[in-house]
Amino acid sequence: MSHLRKIIPGPLRRKTKKLLARLEPRAMVPAEAVRTIGICLPQVPFVHGGAEIHALALRDQLRQRGFQADLITVPYKWYPREQIENSIHLWQQLDLSEADGRPIDLLITTKFPSYFAPHPNKVLWLIHQFRQVYDLYGTPYSDFDPSDRWDEKIRRQINKLDREAIQGHRRLFSNSRNTAERLRRFNGLSATALYHPPKLHPRYRHERYGDFILSVGRLDKMKRIDWLIRSLRFCPANMRCLIAGAGPELNKLEALARESGVADRVEFLGYVDDQRLLQLYAECFAVYYAPFDEDYGYVTLEAFFSQKPVLSAVDSGGTLEFVVDGQNGFIIEPNNEQRLAEGITLLFNDRERCRAFGLDGLDRVKGISWDHAIRELLGLQP
Repeated sequence: MSHLRKIIPGPLRRKTKKLLARLEPRAMVPAEAVRTIGICLPQVPFVHGGAEIHALALRDQLRQRGFQADLITVPYKWYPREQIENSIHLWQQLDLSEADGRPIDLLITTKFPSYFAPHPNKVLWLIHQFRQVYDLYGTPYSDFDPSDRWDEKIRRQINKLDREAIQGHRRLFSNSRNTAERLRRFNGLSATALYHPPKLHPRYRHERYGDFILSVGRLDKMKRIDWLIRSLRFCPANMRCLIAGAGPELNKLEALARESGVADRVEFLGYVDDQRLLQLYAECFAVYYAPFDEDYGYVTLEAFFSQKPVLSAVDSGGTLEFVVDGQNGFIIEPNNEQRLAEGITLLFNDRERCRAFGLDGLDRVKGISWDHAIRELLGLQP
């Protein structure tokens, strides 16, 4: 345990303050003059998820509008505990004032610890912080132990450092109201929720309400695919369940399907390409998406752009900024298998309700655009 005493020491905290102070006197590039933009994204090697989709889409959308935009990535690791300090330190040491003699006019930081990168003109579009010491602290989804005094010390130090680093940004945005609320609750900082379309927009389409419910996403515990599988034994026998995605829970979920007697109705598709994903959304009768406290939730938007109802949970976070119980889906207490089965069965037996719910969902998301998001990020006039 002695090594934990060294985590985030005083010199690192003082260095953060000095870097911020050194940058403050520099003039900000006017919004209309910004041409070169760096998008900062910590990268866990071999992992590609929502954060990577978000950052890549932002880069491409900026390029389509004539900006010189690129991703700035640094490998990220949060274990053992010493790596947290190392990750912060790596970002603090970057010189992102220019690249190959070309000034970088604006930095857009995205998630922990990218917002520690020094720059006189940076904007935060927060995807999430180090959630294990924030909203996940004290839950089964965090390996930090609230009863361990060193874990508690690390939590307090990260909270303090985060607040100092984030305050060094010109403007603060988040990917959802849920993420903004965490920032307010834990760091006392206010950010504006700024939605953006999912990856394949505007290619999502509706063709029919078929005989299967669709689940999309990484197969890990926080997505709660096990709840969907357990509920299937209470659903009509002629209903199928297609699960798109890969992840560490695959073997357990396959075993659960066998133990629950529904293996013949569940199909694990693994990773699917874009064309297949669009077709699945176009043909399902409903989408299951009930993760624990999701930051934003692309799947919800993808389902609604495909005019499909969504079944979610009362604690699913950003998903609930779009799903309205009884209007475009059902919001259910987590792990209530029979209640989830009731919602699924109601939709399976009533395609007209699926259509009405799907159209309501589409109406709620159809105004989300990259034009608006980029204007806000860059501070441009409409």
